[in-house]
Amino acid sequence: MDASHFAHSANRAGHRHLLRQHLTSVAGLARGYVSGSVMENEAAVAALLHDIGKYGALFQRRLQGDEKGLDHWSQGAWLACVDHRCLAAALAIQGHHIGLRSPADLRKAIPSHRAPAPFPETLRLSEADPETLKTRFHADNLQCPTVAKPLALHPRLDTMLDVRRLFSALVDADFLDTEAHFEGDANGKCFRATAPDLQASNAVAVLETYVARLNRGGGAHPMQPLRDALNAQCAEAAVQPRGLYTLTAPTGSGKTLAMLGFALRHAARHGLRRVIMVIPYLTIIEQTAAIYRSIFEPYFGPHYVLEHHSLAGLGAETAGTDAEGADPSIEMQDAQRRRHQQTENWDAPLIVTTSVQMLESLFSNRPSACRKLHRLADSVILFDEVQTLPTTLAVPTLAALSHLVSGWKSTVVFATATQPAFDLPKVHGEVAKHCADGWRPRVLTSSTPLAAPPRVSWEWPEAEDRVMGPESLAAALAAAAGGQTLCILNIKQQARETFEALRAVTDVSVNHLSTNLCPLHRETVLKRVRTSLQNGAPMHLVATQCVEAGVDLDFPEVWRAFAPLDALIQAAGRCNRNGHQADGGRMVVFNPDGNRFPDRGYQQAAEATRILLKTSPQAHANPEDPAVIRAFYQLLYGLRDLSLSKDFARAIGELDFVEMARHYRLIKQDAINLLVPYQGALGAYESLRAEAEQRGIQGRWMREARGLTVSMFRPAPDHSAWDSLLPLQERRRGQLSSSEDWFTVSKPEHYHPYLGLHLPMGLNHYIA
Repeated sequence: MDASHFAHSANRAGHRHLLRQHLTSVAGLARGYVSGSVMENEAAVAALLHDIGKYGALFQRRLQGDEKGLDHWSQGAWLACVDHRCLAAALAIQGHHIGLRSPADLRKAIPSHRAPAPFPETLRLSEADPETLKTRFHADNLQCPTVAKPLALHPRLDTMLDVRRLFSALVDADFLDTEAHFEGDANGKCFRATAPDLQASNAVAVLETYVARLNRGGGAHPMQPLRDALNAQCAEAAVQPRGLYTLTAPTGSGKTLAMLGFALRHAARHGLRRVIMVIPYLTIIEQTAAIYRSIFEPYFGPHYVLEHHSLAGLGAETAGTDAEGADPSIEMQDAQRRRHQQTENWDAPLIVTTSVQMLESLFSNRPSACRKLHRLADSVILFDEVQTLPTTLAVPTLAALSHLVSGWKSTVVFATATQPAFDLPKVHGEVAKHCADGWRPRVLTSSTPLAAPPRVSWEWPEAEDRVMGPESLAAALAAAAGGQTLCILNIKQQARETFEALRAVTDVSVNHLSTNLCPLHRETVLKRVRTSLQNGAPMHLVATQCVEAGVDLDFPEVWRAFAPLDALIQAAGRCNRNGHQADGGRMVVFNPDGNRFPDRGYQQAAEATRILLKTSPQAHANPEDPAVIRAFYQLLYGLRDLSLSKDFARAIGELDFVEMARHYRLIKQDAINLLVPYQGALGAYESLRAEAEQRGIQGRWMREARGLTVSMFRPAPDHSAWDSLLPLQERRRGQLSSSEDWFTVSKPEHYHPYLGLHLPMGLNHYIA
């Protein structure tokens, strides 16, 4: 009789996966993922015990298809607690399929020292007697290492983050070894390619060549001295030790490339393994990723830069046969598989991702989201446009990022033109309650902030009750001396009304821009706008705040609805951006009629700005002065209670990973993706729609659909918008089913040629 025990059923070559080999391989990988930390041995314990329940006879029968509904993890969690006193490892073991839970849930699985219990209770243990499992474990010549100092489960955010790191190492190692079995060849060799190394020193040389070529081709640029100074300061700062830094640089100073130069030099200096760029907006992330790919792919290959966000097309099946049974080309299969694999665990040297993807993963309990977290150690993590981080989540966010520096040996940089005053004693004190080091960043560049040459003159509303409706605003824009204006409103309805009013009073080209326009439509509008600006042709652009960060526009005159100070300064970054207006650009702030704001936090920040303007003459004269910006944030934080909500605090106190994931949301409402019938690409729309209906959507389809996709908050179930939305077919595990996240706008009249998505009842709560 075969006494061998198996972890998985037979692979394509007919080989079953020996449990002994699986546990040993996972332990080696998991230990390596946390090497150099105090949790190496505990990671090995978690890995060796995570599937010990598979030594049970019931599980072996399950591999033959004779059993189901089994819990093979609670036994390992029980042994980690009872035999090794490793509670963090026990949480990771219990959660490696069902997600991280809490010590309270763990106690349900280990109610006594006598025997474990299944969790969830609806399952059956694969073997009730842990001693039987230990006997078979030792018979396979397996032994857990001694853990001299297991992770202590303090009710703090930094402790929870360390548990997630251990969990991440276990989950990723388990996935990789399982994949190697099922996807490998007859000899067990895995098809997963090794990620390229960062090669930081070589990458610095490539970047320097690119920047030099860019400067030669740009001619004499008024902002060039500032860009040169920022590049030089970032290069000099790379020798500083790993740590927490801020980088404050004016709009148009070339911050994106300068901070990348710092990151690569810093990584080369300290032997760091990857660079992660975190950006708030899809419009910026796609632009940044494209630039990085153009710089590095010719030298380091197509898998050096990983772009990861909700529209990257990596959420569904990305390899194998399509719905008709036809095999894609081998090259396409390999590229899709490689891209999907990299995204699963961020196995790439240079990653460009969103704030939502990065930060919500830090607070997640799901195996799929946490799997990549161990990659954050020994990295340089760059946050761009950090003024967009919601103040309500500032304390837990800063605590987590501070611990990435102090506990995970990474470097974190907060970069923006309007640096939030997170270093205030009040903020540090709140953060220190959840992370030992609190929040004490150092300035990355010179102690003297870089100052851009004067670019704009500011004009403020004469009084709070002096308001401008769409008609009066349109008249003022039409009468602008230069004939080229950008007008930014706070919400889409106001932008739409102003656009329509302006078209009624001028023969000049009027353009509209908001995230109700799909990316292809926005690109068309921006190309038309930039051409007019370069040619000096009269033209107006009415937009929402989607143009305020990272969009390279240079208007002689910008009108901005009253807003938080950081938003006003970002808007001014689109005015005389390149310094070509000898007399300076004109920046006009106005009060729109019935001025509304996207949310309460935005309104509160606008109120703080109004208070500052009443009390500070310097704010009127130069709101871009770093001292004014700091005063604004001091005032804003003084108005807000930075302490955690009761629910969030309770989740920390109980180490409840499920509740913490539920309460940490950068975007509070659920979002859906819509394939829209943009008139400029109707052929592509019809083709994509037909393919989705016939074959189902997969990763390749999502990538091709990105240009025709609009995201919006999910309407209420009884909302009339659903009359225009048809769910797309999604292919998962070879089966077609209606997607919960992807829909098509079925009626062409609901996508306006200028305004974009325009569903019934004038929905105004789309993502901006």
